[in-house]
Amino acid sequence: MRKLKVGVIGVGAMGKHHARVYSEIANAELVGVADVNEKVAREVAQTYNTEAFTDYEELLNRGLDAVSIAVPTSLHKDVALRVAEFGVDMLIEKPIAESLSSAEKILKAARREGVKVMVGHIERFNPAVLKLKELILAGELGEVLTMSSKRVGPYSPRIRDVGIIIDLAVHDIDTISYLYGERAVSVYAVAGNSFHTNEDYASLLIKFDKNRAGLIETNWLTPKKVRTLTAVGTGGVATLDYIEQSLKIHKNGEEVEVGVQKREPLRNELEAFLECVAEDKPPEPSGEDGMYVLSVAVSAITSYKAGKLVELDKIELDNDRILV
Repeated sequence: MRKLKVGVIGVGAMGKHHARVYSEIANAELVGVADVNEKVAREVAQTYNTEAFTDYEELLNRGLDAVSIAVPTSLHKDVALRVAEFGVDMLIEKPIAESLSSAEKILKAARREGVKVMVGHIERFNPAVLKLKELILAGELGEVLTMSSKRVGPYSPRIRDVGIIIDLAVHDIDTISYLYGERAVSVYAVAGNSFHTNEDYASLLIKFDKNRAGLIETNWLTPKKVRTLTAVGTGGVATLDYIEQSLKIHKNGEEVEVGVQKREPLRNELEAFLECVAEDKPPEPSGEDGMYVLSVAVSAITSYKAGKLVELDKIELDNDRILV
């Protein structure tokens, strides 16, 4: 099988890891990396033995099969639209865009040009999440009724263009929806800002069918980084640590550590993306999945600002437009 020609647009905190992983994947050829910061682009390119560009269109002109977009969220739309015009399949770091209208433009362009869009909701590829999904499908927890997550820690100054709901809560909106296997029907949020331009702490209560719930706690105020999820079912309770990639099941009065084969989630994600490109398969999470997650996040922001519950409409696709 031929190697896929890949590139990375934006090699800051996350993009440089995309470059690293691509350089290590056997069926990928890292053609180049692009960043407006020439020094950063050159350093990353030198580290991974590839070419540096300050103009990402020059990279796209190198006949890429696939590209990762890891620029700031506010730039996702403009870059993705150009990538679509070049006919290149893309993985867009989460969230898909800063607004639903931008996400809609990306998906329309991708459909028009016949290119794939995968969204980098990386926690779906965390081995502990994959194992928990497997156990839920096998009925090990009975019927799962509620899930709660905690995603807290110190603030990173690089996050300036969005608040914590769009930056962090989207991880758990996607993960909880993925584990339930369905989309939410409503959301209620309480949030505010103590130092950031946008919200820097938030609690989201998300309702699914059959009165199943997802509770997300997130902030940039806690000194220690915590990333956990608990799933409560009629037949057992699972506790998951994203960072440790660990999973415990509480069942019949006993706590059991579930074996999880630890592996870098980003490697799982990028290998899955390249498999979709090579075998012409629909990616997961898809662009539509990414837009759904963003719609929940935007609705949560609407909720806390208005102080009310927000009902969520399902995203439906037709031949010409995306209805939200």
